[in-house]
Amino acid sequence: MNKLSAKKMSIAFGLTGVLVYFGCIIFMAILGQQNTVKFFNNFLHGLDTTSIINMNVSITNNLFGVLQTFVLWALIGFSIATLYNILSIKKWKE
Repeated sequence: MNKLSAKKMSIAFGLTGVLVYFGCIIFMAILGQQNTVKFFNNFLHGLDTTSIINMNVSITNNLFGVLQTFVLWALIGFSIATLYNILSIKKWKE
């Protein structure tokens, strides 16, 4: 089996997380608060998000959110690639 590059997987996961984050920002800006709440209530199986949806997020908070999202998903990608490579070692194969 081929080894996965943990660095490339980290960057790919991190950038994917950032794209989702930006998509959410655009989505909320287009839909407005009422429709955003409706969407997430349906998406989260009826969980009432009315009190936690904040439409007034500053640019600074968004920038920190993008950075935190990238780091979180990069760590997840790194972990997946590393664990995959460890589990692909011959002694683990059946």
